[in-house]
Amino acid sequence: MIHEDGGSRSKGSPAGERRSKKAMKIQGHSQRGSFASPSSSPGARNSDGEGDSSETEGEFSPANSGVDPEFLRKIKRKTELNKLDQEVVRLIGQHLCDVGLRTSADVLMKEAGCRLDQPTAATFRHCVMKGDWTGAVNVLEELAPHLENPASQTEMRFLLLEQKYLEHLEAGNYIEALKVLQLELTPLQHRQPRTHALSAMLMQARPSRSPPRQSSSLGNNGGDPRAEVMERLQAFLPPSVMLPPRRLTALLGQAAQHQQANCLFHNRRSDEGPPDTYATDHHCTKDMFPSETIQVLAEHCDEVWFCKWSPNGRWLATGSKDYTVILWEFDPETLTCRHSRALEGHSYGVAYLSWSPDSTRLAVCGPDDCPEVWLWEVATGRLETKVSHSGEDSLTCASWAPDGRRLAVGGNRGQLYQCDTHGTVLDSWEGVRVQCLAYRADGRHILAADTHHRVRSYNFEELSDTPVIQEDHAIMSFITDNSDRYALLNIATQGVHMWDIQARTLVRKFVGITQGFYTIHSCFGGLDQAFVASGSEDNKVYIFHVRRDEAIAVLSGHSRTVNCVSWNPVYHQVLASASDDNTVRVWGPAFHHRPSPPPRPGPRASRSTPARSFSNGSV
Repeated sequence: MIHEDGGSRSKGSPAGERRSKKAMKIQGHSQRGSFASPSSSPGARNSDGEGDSSETEGEFSPANSGVDPEFLRKIKRKTELNKLDQEVVRLIGQHLCDVGLRTSADVLMKEAGCRLDQPTAATFRHCVMKGDWTGAVNVLEELAPHLENPASQTEMRFLLLEQKYLEHLEAGNYIEALKVLQLELTPLQHRQPRTHALSAMLMQARPSRSPPRQSSSLGNNGGDPRAEVMERLQAFLPPSVMLPPRRLTALLGQAAQHQQANCLFHNRRSDEGPPDTYATDHHCTKDMFPSETIQVLAEHCDEVWFCKWSPNGRWLATGSKDYTVILWEFDPETLTCRHSRALEGHSYGVAYLSWSPDSTRLAVCGPDDCPEVWLWEVATGRLETKVSHSGEDSLTCASWAPDGRRLAVGGNRGQLYQCDTHGTVLDSWEGVRVQCLAYRADGRHILAADTHHRVRSYNFEELSDTPVIQEDHAIMSFITDNSDRYALLNIATQGVHMWDIQARTLVRKFVGITQGFYTIHSCFGGLDQAFVASGSEDNKVYIFHVRRDEAIAVLSGHSRTVNCVSWNPVYHQVLASASDDNTVRVWGPAFHHRPSPPPRPGPRASRSTPARSFSNGSV
């Protein structure tokens, strides 16, 4: 309930009446205005209510700005405000106090006929900020009817007495601290472990040296302990009695976050936190989004079947039909890649790549006829081992366990193995024709897509398997997101489908992609993985927001089928696409939204070509 100017609550006792009258005066002399921020304290810390005598009963200075009472008396209430309008005025008045404009807050409150706090609550705040703990405990009794949960009164009383105890302890008043502990805190029989901890502080105190200053709040951070206690106490009071701290700022922040969450192209971590302006709505343009080709990597001499960024975002691995893997080092300042080394010697083309969680090793798989998986050490380019169980196997996909200690490999001839990092097969599951696989976040379950148009979960420890997803057409590839809840499936002749793994329901069908029976790999990506990117047989890259069926961007530039798209997991403004046109394209924001310095020259000549020599792509 909003209390208008001059309003007061009748009390059932003379003491209550005196406190109610005092509350009307103290309203302006509370040490923190309407919140517990040090910057908004309307009076000096040691104020004893000086200046009360200058105000007649019924006149008040909500923000204690020191404005001439005669001036306030001349201000007349102009309009009749409804409840919502009064709340808005209170929010504005609170914010004015927060930024130091207390005189403006006084005038606003007087003209609108509102109070920042209910009078009894103002008295309570005044007592807390002044350190009048006995008075605060007494006023708390009058606030009890306003509490939604009666048990909160005990917690609030405990917080008050705890701070009283700590201040006695800090001042070296050990006898007084002991009295508070024995006669006030302990009889509450509330939060006894904390009471024991407070008792230990007294036992450890030394007469020659005061103990460190402590607050009962969750984090002092060098602030005013009384202000922190007041903030915690405010949480128990309804907004009609006392506004939550910095409420207007909190509401504006929520509005900004809501706009960002509903912005289709929001993809910048730098936008988090307070916006540059509240005067306009948040708006991201396509130019800020991966929309242009930054670089074309053209060192492969045949079709590029796969590309994948490392988990740390600093490496891009590309695999080709030319039997090689090329490692590219990413420069986050220029958003470009530099050729690092080529991993050669494979007996087949490279159809799939999987990074270890720590970005130090790379598992390389070939096409259907390949019976082995190659494990490479990235830093040195050294082949660590080969995973091979039988020459008759077909190992076309791999996935690292979250702890990086195990590797699952499989293929469409009926093999599913779990191996250690030395290539030793630990477990096997026969008869599963695996098209693609991925570890769950728990490291115990492995999702595998098979030739029966389904994804099942396999547990090698319990030797159990459960159905998860069933499609009507062949699953060409799939990938899970970082939350381990959603999966992205490329379905033959259908396009890309997103499934909720936990609910086992189809969430969305993304439209526009041309998907036949070629293996195309899509991905989640962007800030908070709010986007989906996929290649297509029409030579384009399609980007979707996870909440929309239709593409928000279509990137052109490749001249043949785009086999794979990978979004940098750390530097969200960059993604890469691999194509049958023998190239890999690195996509980023428009030129004026990315760093301007040119790429640093590498130690050797590279066929990596700046985007200006090619089509920049279109959205």
